[in-house]
Amino acid sequence: MITTLVLWSYALAALLFGALALTQMRRPSVPWPHAPFVLALAITSLWALAVAGIDSRDVATRIVASVRDIAWLGFMLALVRRDRAGNYALGAVYFVVMALAGTAALLAVAGRMGLDADALAAVESARTVFLMMSAVSGLVLVHHLYQAAPPSRGGVRLVVLALAAMWSIDLIVAAGIYFEMRWIGVSIVVRGVIMTGVAALLVVAVHRSGDWTIALSRPIAVRALSAVALILYAGLTALATSIAATYAGPYVRVAQTAIVFGATAGVLTLLSTPWLRAWAKVKVAKHLFRHRYDYRAEWQRFTDTLGKPGPGADSLQARVVKSIADLTDSPGGLLLVPDGASLGPGATWNWDCADASGPQDERLASFLASDARIVELDRVRAGTAPAEDMASVPDWLRACTDAWAIVPLVHGGAMGGALVGAIVLSRPPVDRALDWEDFDLLRVAGRQAASYLAEDRAHAALADAARFDEFNRRFAFILHDIKNLVSQLTLVARNAERHADNPDFRVDMVATLKDSSDRMNALLARLSQHGPVRGEPLQPVDVAAVVARVATARRAQHPIVTQGAAACALGHAARLEQALGLLVQNAVEASRAEDPILLSIETVGDRVAIDVIDHGCGMSPGFVRDQLFRPFVSSKTAGFGIGAFEARQLVHAMGGALDVVSREGEGTRFRILLPAVASLEVAA
Repeated sequence: MITTLVLWSYALAALLFGALALTQMRRPSVPWPHAPFVLALAITSLWALAVAGIDSRDVATRIVASVRDIAWLGFMLALVRRDRAGNYALGAVYFVVMALAGTAALLAVAGRMGLDADALAAVESARTVFLMMSAVSGLVLVHHLYQAAPPSRGGVRLVVLALAAMWSIDLIVAAGIYFEMRWIGVSIVVRGVIMTGVAALLVVAVHRSGDWTIALSRPIAVRALSAVALILYAGLTALATSIAATYAGPYVRVAQTAIVFGATAGVLTLLSTPWLRAWAKVKVAKHLFRHRYDYRAEWQRFTDTLGKPGPGADSLQARVVKSIADLTDSPGGLLLVPDGASLGPGATWNWDCADASGPQDERLASFLASDARIVELDRVRAGTAPAEDMASVPDWLRACTDAWAIVPLVHGGAMGGALVGAIVLSRPPVDRALDWEDFDLLRVAGRQAASYLAEDRAHAALADAARFDEFNRRFAFILHDIKNLVSQLTLVARNAERHADNPDFRVDMVATLKDSSDRMNALLARLSQHGPVRGEPLQPVDVAAVVARVATARRAQHPIVTQGAAACALGHAARLEQALGLLVQNAVEASRAEDPILLSIETVGDRVAIDVIDHGCGMSPGFVRDQLFRPFVSSKTAGFGIGAFEARQLVHAMGGALDVVSREGEGTRFRILLPAVASLEVAA
């Protein structure tokens, strides 16, 4: 199995290296030295073919391996000499490393000269040491070339990465041979696979040498490094157990168990430490990427946190704190909100500082509102911050050593905007000073968070205004009804002076006073209500009974005639009576004293129609269309302009409709249309 894998892996590597060498011989397409590159590719192809076809332990294969190393060192030297001509010291280092590889080839030849067993073992051991020295030296030179390569030469850096992989696996194989590891056969197979990958990297470097740059995402980089770390962990653990098997003697099982248990416990402890994760994130961002933050990912997480309530951050204020804290890996934060002219503590997220409720003053609020600058609290404590910062930070924030920075939340721009709050961030697990990237990201995120808070407060203010508007509308309706009651009582009092001796009038007067009292109590009850009419359930209503009550209550004020058959509609008896009372009052005020008001009931299709008809002055079509149902607009000198508007509101709340037909000088007909139902369990 091992032999088959060696054959296929190295044969594929030989094919790729040979094809790339032939392609470069015909069509050179690289900006680096051409001849050394083609020569190194050809010799590497020959070496891989020798390993696949002969054996890695054959003297010819070992000689070709050393020549391969020398060829790649020559290619690297040509690169260095082209960019740094006259650097003879560095050239001498390259020649020394080439000498190490050449010495390993000479020792491979010496091992085939009929030496005894002890001498042969010494020669083999020395050759392996020279191979490891050559590989380590090659890696050092690769690192130097990587640092010296200009950033625009992405292809050169890919070649450097390929050479680093090649000499790394050579070092692992040589170390396995030197320490006589059991997995040496597997390592040789792995080297063939890695050399195939090296050839693929070189192909990419050749074809994209001028404009290729690595575009590696941060999550992939972290996962790849984690995978490499786990592989190294497994390799070191296997190496340690192998050494224990060689030197532990009768205690080998105990030693191996202790090694495995200790290594596993150490890894689990490290993985469960938040500091290690934060440290790894900082190091990856610092050494592998140009910028500290992956702005696309951070902004997506920021907006997602603001928009979606999650565990422990249900309120918008808590989500704002968490979204800002997550940007810098801060474990918690505190929101300071305007409290008069100062900033007081608001929502918190994982905030552990006990002094968050310390005394407040106006200096911090006025400073952040005028400057909108992020404050570094460590510099304030050290006395190196600007004088404005030193004078503005309150003592309780100085005393809280976990407080790391203050991020102002300014709505409407950094200059001239309104301060809607500030966020105090906790110190991240890996302590560091804020830099320009932190300032830029936190400043933009603070403005975005401020817009969310300002919009939320605006919605709350609109909701309060809507509740006040509902109360004011209800009060205006009630005031209109009170005016009608006053008019009705005034008319009764005026008639009482002339008809006080009439028993029938006294009966009507008592009924009118009782009805007025009931209606005023109902008005007071309506004023204390907190919900709209449309929230009440609909019930079957005896329309004829409601019309009769309205006519009876108003006959002492004005002549009223009723007609029509009994009918049942879906609605609210009290609301229907109130709407009819408003329409009748308008009809009375628009009619002459001798002209009766007609209340008519009829069934029109699946609806019940209730008409209020007068023969008064009437209204123009323009007034009906544009002003009749507008509140506080009236054609009467002393009118409030609310009766028709409130009547329509009441009818619509019952699921009905209110129509009007009017002619100037002839009169007006208001028609209430309600859904008709069978007269079952009618509400009074």
